[in-house]
Amino acid sequence: MTTEGRSAPTKWLEEPRWYLWDGGFFLLGRSAGVVPPHEHHAIQVVVMVEGEAELCGQDGQWRTGRGLIVRPDVQHSFNPHGRPGAMLFVDPESAEGLWLRSSLSADITIVPPARLDGIVADLITFVQRPFEALEVGALVRQCVRAISTGAAPARKLDQRITVVLKSIRASEDLRIPLENAAQMVFLSPSRFAHLFKHQVGLPFRRYMLWRKLTRAMLAIGREGTIAAGAHAADFADAAHLTRTFQQMFGIPPSALMRGQFFEVPPPFELPGA
Repeated sequence: MTTEGRSAPTKWLEEPRWYLWDGGFFLLGRSAGVVPPHEHHAIQVVVMVEGEAELCGQDGQWRTGRGLIVRPDVQHSFNPHGRPGAMLFVDPESAEGLWLRSSLSADITIVPPARLDGIVADLITFVQRPFEALEVGALVRQCVRAISTGAAPARKLDQRITVVLKSIRASEDLRIPLENAAQMVFLSPSRFAHLFKHQVGLPFRRYMLWRKLTRAMLAIGREGTIAAGAHAADFADAAHLTRTFQQMFGIPPSALMRGQFFEVPPPFELPGA
């Protein structure tokens, strides 16, 4: 079932709203044009309020749907066709992220329409009648749970990896060498590097770059300049941040300076946190 044939929202956002936290974001808005191939560590969830969007994976095939999910660390392109909707970045190592990942059988998944009706209704309420709506953290958690299938998985991250991830999230300084991380959990650097990649899905250094980038996003939102983001997250300069941002998101960091910005508490926690 598509949104055609149902009553359309009477009003949507004239400018995007960014709800950012250290590790991800929730974006509401309407945009046009194709976002070129890019790759990041978040699970990307797209829910369209009207019409459908398209996602293309490495196989070159475009997939169309009202709801689409991209696995972490998968190259993809995105075309929202100028229609209103929401995009959510879910932390793959969080309890909700582990559950959602266990529901995905392909790099790009089309969400069954029946799972989307409640989410779309909640999004419309959040925009049009905010005093009746869930607060943003509860809204994004509810969205993830609505599209996750089966029971929450019993598998958890190795406790040693959880210890390191918690330390990274709590640290103001993201210049943490692999050797220091290995020492936290009494492993050799080589053993830790192998365990980290096996558990998280990408090398430690690449993960730290991802965390620096999400930290930079917060600084750009707060200060309104790319230079502030580069300084806050220890990038060499604004040009270095811009290159990294475009590689991971397919758009320039200046996109964060359009629309409204809200910093919110992280809605997702590590298992056992």
